[in-house]
Amino acid sequence: MTASLPRQATSPDEPQRPPEDPRHRFRRRALTLLIIVLLIGVPAGYLVISADQSRNSGKDKEAKYSATGLTAAWPSRVQRRLYQVPMPADSIQVAYYETNNWKTSRLYVQFRTTRAGLDWFLRTVGTSTAALKKDHITINDRNQKVVGWEFTGPGPWSGLVHKQKDPAPTQDIVVNGAGTEHPMVYLVSRTIP
Repeated sequence: MTASLPRQATSPDEPQRPPEDPRHRFRRRALTLLIIVLLIGVPAGYLVISADQSRNSGKDKEAKYSATGLTAAWPSRVQRRLYQVPMPADSIQVAYYETNNWKTSRLYVQFRTTRAGLDWFLRTVGTSTAALKKDHITINDRNQKVVGWEFTGPGPWSGLVHKQKDPAPTQDIVVNGAGTEHPMVYLVSRTIP
């Protein structure tokens, strides 16, 4: 036996409503369903699409930067300041690439300059041409592979490691043709965020 709730009696002054037409009931329920879909479904759909686009955007950027390696341009002023990479004004064939992760950030830079530009660059970094060691390749194989550098061509090759106390970056520098008028400089500046 189920208990039923008592119905509230209608007011005698209130006119009697005719029973609801099935078509009217269908329209009312369809309108209610439409409102629910609009209030819940549209924002939920938007969030799903937005999350997917955000994820795809990150993948696109990752693929773009990992596929291109070095970018033929100057690093931004902020990058040069953060990684302490002074660039001689007369530099040509400039290219760079930056990698970041939770452990270490690296800026890879290459440029061709004059002998005076090389002297200025090394002096501004905090070292000198006298610190360059002949046939000393200081950029390891892993970092060479990241940007596709191969230090096997004609030299002379020389290099140095400019270590600094954290948080200042440590710089691995390799110079091709230090004795020529236009040496090529390769640099990996790494910092711990």
